[in-house]
Amino acid sequence: MWKQPWKYIEGWTISAGIFITGTILQFITGKINPESFSFPVNIILGTGFLHFLLIFHLISIKIKPLQWFSGHVAAITSLTSLLILIIIMGLTLQLPATVDLSNKSLMFRSGFMQMTVSWQFLLLSFYLLSILGLVILKRLSRFKLKDAGFILNHAGLFILFFAALLSSGDLQRLRMTVPVSETEWRGVNNKNEIVELPLAIELNSFTIDEYPPKLMLMDNNTGTVLPNGKPQNILVEKFPSFGKLLDWELETVKYLPAAAAMITKDTVNFIAFHSEGATAAVYVKAQNINDGAQKEGWVSCGNFFFPQISIKLNEKVTLFMPDREPKCYVSDVTVYVKNGGTKEALIEVNKPLSLAGWKIYQLSYETERGKWSRYSVFELVKDSWLPLIYLGIVMLLAGSIFLIFSAPEIKN
Repeated sequence: MWKQPWKYIEGWTISAGIFITGTILQFITGKINPESFSFPVNIILGTGFLHFLLIFHLISIKIKPLQWFSGHVAAITSLTSLLILIIIMGLTLQLPATVDLSNKSLMFRSGFMQMTVSWQFLLLSFYLLSILGLVILKRLSRFKLKDAGFILNHAGLFILFFAALLSSGDLQRLRMTVPVSETEWRGVNNKNEIVELPLAIELNSFTIDEYPPKLMLMDNNTGTVLPNGKPQNILVEKFPSFGKLLDWELETVKYLPAAAAMITKDTVNFIAFHSEGATAAVYVKAQNINDGAQKEGWVSCGNFFFPQISIKLNEKVTLFMPDREPKCYVSDVTVYVKNGGTKEALIEVNKPLSLAGWKIYQLSYETERGKWSRYSVFELVKDSWLPLIYLGIVMLLAGSIFLIFSAPEIKN
């Protein structure tokens, strides 16, 4: 061991040594705080790291043993070591980085429960990044046109990895709650601190598109939806319509998507109602296919304004309507930027608004009131390193295209 040329045993030993070093640091200093490496600290460290790689490469030209770090053995062992750590991360419970584990057991403090902010993950990531950088410099030092695809691929991966490691401290992720017809310019970070933003959001309106209501059966004794384990439902998309749930044949006679409950001591009735608080209601006729028993009446999911209405079909089961599920929810907003710009847009789930370096996502709403929510909750994300990440992706794609078109022809 440790005889030139180094082989896999030395590679695994180096990776293990880095992991042990990271574990010791983890117990001594605790998890890494990404904010400690925010601008300008990350720029200084990143610049120093790049200079270190260049100096190491120049020295390795004259010191042959150091050339091992730009070889395939070092690349394979460093990559595999980090992959093992990532697999462990995927198999263990990961807690948010904001959770304090300093007073917990050794397992919690070891870093395995918060892998992305652990010293082991950081050191092995930078070790792999170092190997990748040295491989690129080695190939550049003897550059040939046929190496362009290789260099583009590896340089693109290096830039992606490099930006991801250094950008975590600069990433801003805030929540903003905006009432309807009001304007908000403050967000809340993961520490529940109020942060003033260079932009403001005015919520003009909030709407929800809901799926059609469902009819389901519930066990009167246990409260579970039937059949147990595989609940069935009838989707009320039109009326009149027919369906079957277990031993009951159902006919929906009338459907009011927006209704108000008129409840007396002995009766329940629904009428059309298009104001705030309206709920969905269906008039149902039910007949048991075994004994011919019949029941009919209104069924409603209810909401914050009206109670849920169900029909007790017999001593065993009840027909009810669960809360309607949102198909999509949309915020109509006007965004004001500090420099004087204004943007009107619709923001919905998976369709964020990009403006002034920020991405504004539709996050939530007042779920208790559903479609009558009085406010909308947005998530605002800013990553100043995103252009560099895009550059890495473009270089990876360009390298792949180059390799495809420059591949040697196979002769029969």
